[in-house]
Amino acid sequence: MIRLGILGSTRGSMMLKVIEAIKQKQLAAQIQMVISNKSEALILKHAELNALPNQFVDSRGLTRDEYDLKISTLLRAHRVDLILLIGYMRILSAEFVDTWKNKIINVHPSLLPAFAGKMDLEVHQAVLAAGMTETGCTVHYVTAEVDAGPIIMQKKCFVSPIDTPQQLKERVQQLESEALIEVIRKLS
Repeated sequence: MIRLGILGSTRGSMMLKVIEAIKQKQLAAQIQMVISNKSEALILKHAELNALPNQFVDSRGLTRDEYDLKISTLLRAHRVDLILLIGYMRILSAEFVDTWKNKIINVHPSLLPAFAGKMDLEVHQAVLAAGMTETGCTVHYVTAEVDAGPIIMQKKCFVSPIDTPQQLKERVQQLESEALIEVIRKLS
């Protein structure tokens, strides 16, 4: 059984899909710790409602390296094997990424390397503006360079000429949780 640590700053919708896959025995995993850099992040509330260990870690007054060392210490204390970035709105330090090399995965809402470095609706607006007929998501290992780590899996979907960025986002998000669960299963 793989022991997961989750870093998140937002709603944590994808974490709910992982929790459901674990409950349904579709995934041999256990969430050891959920950490957020935002005290009001909904991901922490979801963790509490699912009786998962969770903690807000304040970054005020800390350098990126100092903050990441605090996070790393917590993850080690909870014996985490694999770190999932779920809506985590911080860039990780090179030292953190090095310490957890090939143990941190992220889901990006495009077919990398296309639209690397963009986030959320900005990605989908760029896909539409570029006139793409296909998009999707990429699960990749995290490296010091943003959205440039080795690709583990990609899932694709069509782009309709009448899509809005929000419609495209919803279609891609369905793929994101599927891809993430498949990758966790593969890595465990």
